[in-house]
Amino acid sequence: MKRPIPWEQFEALQLEVGRIVSVERFPEAKKTAYIIAADFGPTRGTLKTSAQLTQRYKPEDLVGKQIVGVTNFPKKQIGPMMSEFLVLGALDSKNGTAILQVLENVAPGTSIA
Repeated sequence: MKRPIPWEQFEALQLEVGRIVSVERFPEAKKTAYIIAADFGPTRGTLKTSAQLTQRYKPEDLVGKQIVGVTNFPKKQIGPMMSEFLVLGALDSKNGTAILQVLENVAPGTSIA
């Protein structure tokens, strides 16, 4: 279990809804991964990230899904690509990470509380 954090630390995270627009294999990654592009609405636009989701999903399974992403972390170089957000998921060591999804249709960029 992790230690409690001040409420302000949670409030500092920018959690937003993104819609996955493309998924491609990322052969240069140290661990098997995809490069995911997600639309976060007119303010942020399309952002890319690397995610280790290959155990649970095929690329075509992910396109169109509404996900939850952290959009205010600093960009991070991962091999030849620059990661611009963090996709949130449930870490399932048996079946592979499961993405957190928004099941109702909401606009990309909608804040998560």
